[in-house]
Amino acid sequence: MLTSTIKKFVNRLFTAPSSGPERLTRDQHGIDRRSVSRHAIKVCEVLKQKGFDAYIVGGAVRDLIVGLEPKDFDVATNATPNQIRPLFRRARIIGRRFQLVHVVFGQEIIETSTFRAPASEDQETDENGRILRDNLFGTHEQDAARRDFTLNALYYDPLSEVVTDYHHGVADLKTRVVRMIGDPETRYREDPVRMLRAVRFAAKLNGTIDPATREPIEHMAPLIKNVPSSRLFDEMLKLLTCGHAMDCLQRLRAVGLHQGMLPLIDVIFKEEGGRQFVALALERTDSRVRSGKTVSPSFLFAALFWKLTQKRWHELIEKGEPNIQALMQAADDVINGQTKTLAIQRRFQADMREIWFMQPRFERATPKGMWRMLEHPRFRAAVDFLQLRAEAREVDSVQAQWWMDLANADNATRTEMIEAWQRDNQGAASGKLRRRRRPRRNPATTPQTPTP
Repeated sequence: MLTSTIKKFVNRLFTAPSSGPERLTRDQHGIDRRSVSRHAIKVCEVLKQKGFDAYIVGGAVRDLIVGLEPKDFDVATNATPNQIRPLFRRARIIGRRFQLVHVVFGQEIIETSTFRAPASEDQETDENGRILRDNLFGTHEQDAARRDFTLNALYYDPLSEVVTDYHHGVADLKTRVVRMIGDPETRYREDPVRMLRAVRFAAKLNGTIDPATREPIEHMAPLIKNVPSSRLFDEMLKLLTCGHAMDCLQRLRAVGLHQGMLPLIDVIFKEEGGRQFVALALERTDSRVRSGKTVSPSFLFAALFWKLTQKRWHELIEKGEPNIQALMQAADDVINGQTKTLAIQRRFQADMREIWFMQPRFERATPKGMWRMLEHPRFRAAVDFLQLRAEAREVDSVQAQWWMDLANADNATRTEMIEAWQRDNQGAASGKLRRRRRPRRNPATTPQTPTP
């Protein structure tokens, strides 16, 4: 008990500001105001005009300082949700554990939160210390103290272009170190998802986790199982779409966090070609993320679990199950086995199945079937998946490219391609040349060979 107390004291000593916050000018932090959302600036302007403090905060400030493009912009203020909402035409209060305001500008939502007070003993928690409800409002300094990592406790005023830094987060950003504010064990118990966030930030920044921040993770990893599965799914999606997906998976495995999220990943990696297939899929995902393209969660999880589905499919065929029924049963077995831990949304599950179910159809398509496949809403995703399989040398690359060319063609070119395929495969009913059947003879008209 005494050791734990000393540990907490030392941790506070090194994470608490010694003489007030640093205030960094544009020349020091390097943020270009033109890269900041004009809607986030507008929210800050309106709040300041009404006499409140307001700052762009968190991940957006972190990303802008290191030269990344933020996915979204959040605002922190000393105004309460009930004071914020009337100031904007389209705004709504949301949240139970953390009550905040969504200010809507067309397709963009600016999440606006009130400064929070640090966790207190009388807050509602579960048996492991995870905070269930946290609507205690506080000061700017208190809000900075209750944020998880130093690199997220940064506040940018878009009007003065000054960054307020209470916990030397800019210095940690420059050295690419992820460091917890406060005692790591206590903070992980308050919210176990912080362990996942530490891994994601370290991978995204190509950096490291501070030793004191990393040390408790391995023995506290089982706490992840107490997090609602829907929230785990959201966090897993962030990990896989941060632009460094394979690095994230490897870091999760290194500290044992994957057991609470993707327990099947060890099994997948042990399958023949499993690691290679996942690596190819995640490389493609990272490439899309870095080029600003969208990523389909359905495609991503279909790729992650394909090798297990394929293995189960072949096992069922060997037991005598018909080909398509075997694939359908394999898909159910694998998805149901994973969703006990990770709540993959039903619409994504349906898309995963459709991507998988179309794979055998590519090998046994008829001209009429090709036109039906082209109309399928998951056709393009299934073709992309076929390309991935070709890259992993599961299927013929020439065949996969033909389907990709068909997907990219206009209707006139598609007609020509399918007609050319039909000419080259006269009599084909399944994508392969069919053996010609001999005509049946009529016994009444067929001359009988005399028996010697």
